Amino acid sequence: MEEKTFQRIKELTELQGTSGFEDDIRAYMKEQITPLVDEVQYDGLGGIFGLRHHESSDAPKVMVAAHMDEVGFMLAQIQDNGLFRVVPLGGWNPYVVSAQRFTLKTRKGNYPCISSSVPPHLLRGTSGQKQVEVADILFDAGFESKEEAESYGVRPGDSIVPLTETIKTANGKNIISKSWDNRYGCTVVLEALEALKDEKLGHTLIAGANVQEEVGLRGSKVSVNKFEPDLFFAVDCSAADDLTTKKGTYGHLGEGTLMRIYDPGLIMLPRLREYLLDTAETHNIPYQYFVSKGGTDAGAAHTQNNGAPSTVIGVVGRYIHTHQTMFSIRDFEAAREMLIQTLKGLDRSTVNTIVYGK
Repeated sequence: MEEKTFQRIKELTELQGTSGFEDDIRAYMKEQITPLVDEVQYDGLGGIFGLRHHESSDAPKVMVAAHMDEVGFMLAQIQDNGLFRVVPLGGWNPYVVSAQRFTLKTRKGNYPCISSSVPPHLLRGTSGQKQVEVADILFDAGFESKEEAESYGVRPGDSIVPLTETIKTANGKNIISKSWDNRYGCTVVLEALEALKDEKLGHTLIAGANVQEEVGLRGSKVSVNKFEPDLFFAVDCSAADDLTTKKGTYGHLGEGTLMRIYDPGLIMLPRLREYLLDTAETHNIPYQYFVSKGGTDAGAAHTQNNGAPSTVIGVVGRYIHTHQTMFSIRDFEAAREMLIQTLKGLDRSTVNTIVYGK
């Protein structure tokens, strides 16, 4: 991996922005996308997209969408002792929330914050800790009272986001970070736009990132209705399942980009699957079939307007929706090449072959 790409990954994954609070990532994407496209547009919720217009007004429109938000928390209540109760933004396993570092983002500034835990000393002589719920975990920024917290500008509705440094593993084959779901998508959108900057495409390209994916695929509904693409490609990260066995499981680190044929919200259309398979095999791009229990923006996008055939060009990560995700550089490079070659091959004839009724 080129150092430039690693630094881009590091910058994007270390930025902090949970669902509904994507401002820092949106500003980064605007700065990076603007030189690579004809114009930048926003939707009403804050999704940002760069447009590369085809010279023909009736050229097909192809949309590529990451999502900017990462899982985090919203401060729901300041207790009298200065500690906070929170609500999760996105899906969290409650057993990974305790004893972690976060940033509390307020109108007056950003403050360090940690999540509470129970030391083993306080469990001695008891039956042990009960089943953990996120609602039971307090967050602690060191304030001594509710009044002191409020004097620093802390209010209910503020966001709390994981704080983690992005690093490579010793063998240089993997990266450890927070928020690969879905700063992967943000990274691959920028890398593809750079690679295609001087390429004549057979379509109008709409490439960028949605908001609020982690809380119900909300942003993609808005952006797809705004831009009305003929085809929609989500670029997103999914959960790896390869810790104890690869037999009968989906999502293995180092085995390539994902051919996501099914999830609860989306069945990949056979015509679209055949196009992607042909693209991968023609360009020797490693891929793995993937069936998921979770969804992506493609699940919401494909039912908008009159129906927009949609799929995902993705990668897997171990331990997603935590402070520490591990992902494969090889998988990222395969997904990047898959996206680039997919976009190169799409023109009016190909799109008409994929879309029913054309």
